[in-house]
Amino acid sequence: MKTSLETLEGLKRSLTVDVSIDTFNQKIDKILKTMASQVSIDGFRKGKVPVAMVKKRFGENAKSDAVNEIVNETLVDALTEAKVTPAARPTLTKIDPEGDTNFSYTVEFEVFPELKIADFSKLEVDQIKVNITKADEEKTLSGLQEQLIEFKSVKRKSKDGDRVSMDFVGKIDGELFEGGEAKDFKLVLGKGTMIPGFEEGLTNVAAGKSFSMDLSFPEDYHAHNLAGKPVSFDITVNEVSSPKLPKLDAAFAKKFGEKDVDALLVSMKEQMRVEIDGRIENLNKDSLFKALVEANKFDVPQGSIDGEANNLLSEMQERMQQQGQTPQADMPASLFNEEAERRVKLGLLVGQIASDNNMQASMEQIDAKIAEMSQSYGENAKQMVDYYNEDVSRKSSVELMIVEKMVQDKILEKAKIKTVKKKFSEITEQG
Repeated sequence: MKTSLETLEGLKRSLTVDVSIDTFNQKIDKILKTMASQVSIDGFRKGKVPVAMVKKRFGENAKSDAVNEIVNETLVDALTEAKVTPAARPTLTKIDPEGDTNFSYTVEFEVFPELKIADFSKLEVDQIKVNITKADEEKTLSGLQEQLIEFKSVKRKSKDGDRVSMDFVGKIDGELFEGGEAKDFKLVLGKGTMIPGFEEGLTNVAAGKSFSMDLSFPEDYHAHNLAGKPVSFDITVNEVSSPKLPKLDAAFAKKFGEKDVDALLVSMKEQMRVEIDGRIENLNKDSLFKALVEANKFDVPQGSIDGEANNLLSEMQERMQQQGQTPQADMPASLFNEEAERRVKLGLLVGQIASDNNMQASMEQIDAKIAEMSQSYGENAKQMVDYYNEDVSRKSSVELMIVEKMVQDKILEKAKIKTVKKKFSEITEQG
């Protein structure tokens, strides 16, 4: 076998493989003999058809099968001999089975770029820091109280904070739209959960009142078929209820699994710290990796971008289905190319840095990380651990998380860090 590698545009490569014509012909003969033992032709018993007759009738099929078999049998060795690794499965672009001494085929493919990582000391990275204040704790405690608010029916007109129970019918161009009708729908005023103007129209209204509202869906409304369209609502208010906050006592604390208010406050503060630390960790990681990608300019295989774009499209469609929305069947994956390219670049950079610094996660580290992750699963912690232990291959995602953290720490040792102080609410209220 002989190979010839050619560099095309960018990351594209062409590899021509020459194989002895005898090898090719022997492969055809073997396929024809197999066919002769299996095919049925009028005038001959099955398995007794002469090879010459099989060749005359099925020769082209045999050639095609021989090409496929030889490519499958030789391509891996040919790539090894040429010292090249494709970024995706090669495409067969040319076949020449008619040579006097050789059978040759050509494949094209893309390769991953050779990376030389930029100096970490030249990276400028923002890292967020948050101090939890007494006001943050008081606001969080108020949020817990709001979860247990009781509403009592009142005879007066509605105001912010009240809960309004209503029936409504929404129409666009006189036609009812999907999701535009509800019975005994309950809405707490002042939360801003409905489209602009809806809650305002329900303020200062008493039970028993029927009226209409003409509004418009926002231009950026999540349901594209409704975005920007005018809508008319016919509404009947059934009940107005006033909120009553629960007392901060032992009974209140027990509803959150704590024996008294002091224990609840300790638990609440710990949870606040855990939540904010988790969010900050993700934001700081994103900031660091953004700086890393921007400092390292290189091309990546289009096939890798296309594959990741398709993954992003599938993830978005799955989220839409979970939220009860209908995904757009004709949405092109290319809309996600920019984010897909960023992810592919980041994956290559992290992999190269880990390789350059011999970073590997031990099984002890992986198991410890799984145990740490399981703590947030409560009663299902053991089930979560068992899931990973039942199939070792599932631990690869955890291994990647650990190696990513090693890479982060390595960069932070040398990068120029700018500490950015933010409020607790700035982080927790982000989408």
